[in-house]
Amino acid sequence: MNEKHPQGAPPPGWTPPMADIDWVKRKYLDVAYANDSPNQRLDIYLPEKGSGPFPTLIHIHGGGFAFGDKRDDHMNAYLKALGWGWAAVSVEYRLSGEAVFPAAVLDCREAVRFLRKSAAKYRLDPARFAVIGGSAGGTLAAMLGMNVPNGAFPGETVAQAGDTEPYVSAAVSQFGPMNFRTMDEQARRNGVSNADHDEPFSPESRYLGCPIPDAPEALCAAADPAAYAGAAMCPIYVQHGTRDRLVPFEQSAEFVQALHDAGLGGRVSFDPIPGADHEDKLFFTDENLELVRAFLERTMKEKS
Repeated sequence: MNEKHPQGAPPPGWTPPMADIDWVKRKYLDVAYANDSPNQRLDIYLPEKGSGPFPTLIHIHGGGFAFGDKRDDHMNAYLKALGWGWAAVSVEYRLSGEAVFPAAVLDCREAVRFLRKSAAKYRLDPARFAVIGGSAGGTLAAMLGMNVPNGAFPGETVAQAGDTEPYVSAAVSQFGPMNFRTMDEQARRNGVSNADHDEPFSPESRYLGCPIPDAPEALCAAADPAAYAGAAMCPIYVQHGTRDRLVPFEQSAEFVQALHDAGLGGRVSFDPIPGADHEDKLFFTDENLELVRAFLERTMKEKS
């Protein structure tokens, strides 16, 4: 692998296929949730009918923390939530070429704060926020699902009385990298001879701002959502393909086990997807979306 095109990265000049959003009549595009970067924007889509407040599915796109777009074609699947009577939101965030960890986490948390503060304006129900993401987006979705209070990350202001916390009620994490230090070993055990997550040019190394083997243990731990597991964690639904050649299946299995070890097994559901590779089309079928929908609606019903 060369430095310009590591495993899992797109070819130079590549742009992702984009979702069809023209059919959505009620939408707010490129809404600024912060002003530190032009990438701190989100899109809000509302069902055609109804005055809300709507339960809301917040999508965090993937792309190795280094590329991707909030309007990539995965939104075609998540816009189907409008037919459930849900609103859908897609979040853009600072990528690793602009700012390293924890910038992407801070951005996603700020996006949730913004949505909670602006819920009445956009007819959203802040008591029924769910987040979903795959690959890097799965890592960020899991991080949001920990419901860590303000001030937990460097650069974040410690909560003051009356502050809006970036809390969600449900999270769906699909095929996300969690423990960066174990990825190469797991991949090689699975027969992936060219695993390069430890290399300086890997998505994970670029996300942390240094090669994984050189990263302080505390830095790698801070990037792992399992490190934040606690009483505030919302119900989490984890999916991962058993034949994932990019992010080993064991990443999600290890994450789920860590939640069980923390006494939170009752709040996590784990669905291995037999034979599925990374970002496999099986994750975006109507059948799988129904599994996601069932989890979300069950979770929201339990909250009501």
